[in-house]
Amino acid sequence: MNVAVAKTNNVQALGDIFAVARDQLPGKGAVADARQKAFETFQRIGLPHRRLEDWKYTDLRASMRDIAPLSAAPDQAALTCAGDALESHAVEGARQLVLVDGVFAPQLSNVAKLEKGLTIRALRDVLESGDKAALANVMTTSADPMAALNTAMMTGGVVIELADGIELAQPLHIVHVASAKGTASFTRSVLKLGNKASATLIERFVAAEGVDEYQVHNATVFMVGDHARLDHVRLMDDERDAFNISTAFVTVGSHSHFNTFNMTTGGAVSRYQGFIACAGEHSHIATNGVNLLNGTQHADTTLFLDHAVPNCTSNEVFRAVLDDRGHSVFQGRIIVQPDAQKTAAKMMTRALLLSDEAEADNKPELEIFADDVTCGHGATTGALDESLLFYLRARGLSEKEAQALLIAAFVGEAIESIVSDDLREAAMATAERWLAARG
Repeated sequence: MNVAVAKTNNVQALGDIFAVARDQLPGKGAVADARQKAFETFQRIGLPHRRLEDWKYTDLRASMRDIAPLSAAPDQAALTCAGDALESHAVEGARQLVLVDGVFAPQLSNVAKLEKGLTIRALRDVLESGDKAALANVMTTSADPMAALNTAMMTGGVVIELADGIELAQPLHIVHVASAKGTASFTRSVLKLGNKASATLIERFVAAEGVDEYQVHNATVFMVGDHARLDHVRLMDDERDAFNISTAFVTVGSHSHFNTFNMTTGGAVSRYQGFIACAGEHSHIATNGVNLLNGTQHADTTLFLDHAVPNCTSNEVFRAVLDDRGHSVFQGRIIVQPDAQKTAAKMMTRALLLSDEAEADNKPELEIFADDVTCGHGATTGALDESLLFYLRARGLSEKEAQALLIAAFVGEAIESIVSDDLREAAMATAERWLAARG
């Protein structure tokens, strides 16, 4: 589908796109009804703006003035370009699952010889299957306007299920590749872990050579069973003038562990928002992230963590390094429900400003409705320590080398949360490339 619209009011433009594409989107009956309701939810609010508290720092009504047409299904030329782009982003030993312009591309993916207990299906197949259990997982939504828009427009993605007791040794690697300039993709992927199962999932956002000005609308649904573990690493390395709006829905069962790390280095405007719920007792959630921004980049990380049951713990560590007129946003809201006694939750965000024009907005929040809890949060913003710079330069390092060493140490605390040695090294290498590219 390649639905072009005239430049009108942005909500009307999206309405025009949806009206034309609705009958071509995968899924009929209940799926089509759910899409319609989701789009009506989006229409009531429109593109988020600063008068919405949760979006006060990321005004899409102002920044997303042009609405891109939907990406067409990739042809052979697009697949070839995407294949070339994948060569520099492969993760050794990982099972690669590729989405090109929002469409699952099995010819670029590794779906052969799946491990026992692992199933992988294209989102389109699930939406058209009528499988009520699978559709219930896929159709997760919220009152958030951009999450609702994703529900209405989703076209491609993968649905992954891991059976009870299966420990997946091979990481799963979902790669989003943009191959069409000036278009928009709407993707949704699902990962469901059974009880006592464990897996590692990597998400990466990249573009083929010469492709820019595209828009990515992505959602990921994670369901972590009891006594299970999921390690999630997300690397957002889109082109510098791309838009990326992504949402994660996470439900964590009892005695389970969910560890997620997000690094943003690309995109002109991006927002990664997570809705995370502790649904079972004695679980631990670790959410960590790094924004590395320069030029006029704007990156927003907003996390909502719902401690709904007792005896759970969580820890959030976020770092931002900003140069030029880069703008980083971190909003972290921890909600401790009345029955969630014995909760232990910590959150710390720190921003490092390398320019007088850089901006960091940090907004940690606690909403506590239980009395037997241990919770705390903090936020700091500052520049590099001049005394440490002097110390390093006195030992023969150039100013740039000294700065790079201090910055690497600054972001290292968040990166160290990645369990896999290979993935931790890959994240640090990404940070080092960003540092090396500084003027």
